[in-house]
Amino acid sequence: MTAQAQRPALVLDTNVVLDMWLFGDAAAKPLIDGVPQGHWRWLATPPMREELVRVLSYPQIVKSLAHHQMSSQTVLDPFDTHAEMVVVAPKARVTCKDPDDQKFVDLAVAYRATLLSKDHAVLCMAKRLLALGVNAGAALILIAK
Repeated sequence: MTAQAQRPALVLDTNVVLDMWLFGDAAAKPLIDGVPQGHWRWLATPPMREELVRVLSYPQIVKSLAHHQMSSQTVLDPFDTHAEMVVVAPKARVTCKDPDDQKFVDLAVAYRATLLSKDHAVLCMAKRLLALGVNAGAALILIAK
């Protein structure tokens, strides 16, 4: 087994990515520090990147970018540098109430990765996901384990 495959796999939803690379949220500091150092294998798919691009164009996010004197590329650069792009995972046996979050659930289940999310639609699935080998929860709770 390669060293890359031995690192714990993470799937990060879009809000967590924004907390890390746009807002610099203190709760995301372990991720902000650990992802570039390779502590985890951050898995993503092209549709996840497309969602991030779309969200970065939302008016409230554009205002936040301007407030922090950042461009959308400032957020996309660490995604492109640190996320390991993989193929879209098949539909998991569980369905998320929010169709936009299903891609994160599917990928986490396919890789038995930890799914870091702040979305209620994902968090309420935690017990069902755990039965499939996926820890799902808010970033601070899961990476502190």
